[in-house]
Amino acid sequence: MTTVAVNTYTHSVTYVADNLLKSLKDIIRLSGLDPSNLVNDWDTNMRALKTWLGTQDLERVVLEIYNKTTGALIVRWDIDIVYSWNGGGGFWTDTDQLKYHLRKAGVAPSDACYDIKMKSKPGRPDVQGWGPGSYRSTDGFIRHNLGSTIDHNGLGGSAAYWRKS
Repeated sequence: MTTVAVNTYTHSVTYVADNLLKSLKDIIRLSGLDPSNLVNDWDTNMRALKTWLGTQDLERVVLEIYNKTTGALIVRWDIDIVYSWNGGGGFWTDTDQLKYHLRKAGVAPSDACYDIKMKSKPGRPDVQGWGPGSYRSTDGFIRHNLGSTIDHNGLGGSAAYWRKS
């Protein structure tokens, strides 16, 4: 029975990692930006996601859209990771909810850039291509919670975005 649970959790990790990246790609594209950088780094991002979801060390995936000239944050998208393993067999990704809130957040300026960052627990395994970093300031921004947007057997993501108040 343990082998089945491990294989099921491994499948959940793969499903959630894949849908996290697909969700980020949708956010980037629907924000009016070119997803090429994300696509070019897909393997590195996937390796980090699978590793840290598998060890339950990943806490949050962050997409920062910022002004290329000043470096100032324009909008930020967070996907908080939820570990509530239940083995119930349900899986879904709510892309409609993301699209609705993307319309509210608006299109990014044409000269905007983006970075993808991952917050993990101290002591997590190292992943090639990933290291310490910092976030742009959210001072003057308000966080809007969307709720669950990805789930597979209780492993999932809960999205939010930050926009200027």
